[in-house]
Amino acid sequence: MAAVLHHMNDDHTDDSLLIARAFADPHATAATMTTLDGHGGTWVYTVGDEQREVVVPWTSEISERAEIRREVVVLYDRACEKLGLEPRPH
Repeated sequence: MAAVLHHMNDDHTDDSLLIARAFADPHATAATMTTLDGHGGTWVYTVGDEQREVVVPWTSEISERAEIRREVVVLYDRACEKLGLEPRPH
């Protein structure tokens, strides 16, 4: 799972920020996925000088690594919808 977190945080920092803004605090200025399991992902995000944490559940329980990417894409799409943004093509 560490490789998945590394990939998510290196390649999808904007996605993490959108997820944190949509599901936790619209004033977040930075976000990083810190852990994940079969039920959801955990993001640490920054608001002002404070770091906070949010756990966002997957839309369905996952058991295989390949499903993680699908679920992060679903969360990204849901975050864009909540924030009124146009998601980029996948």
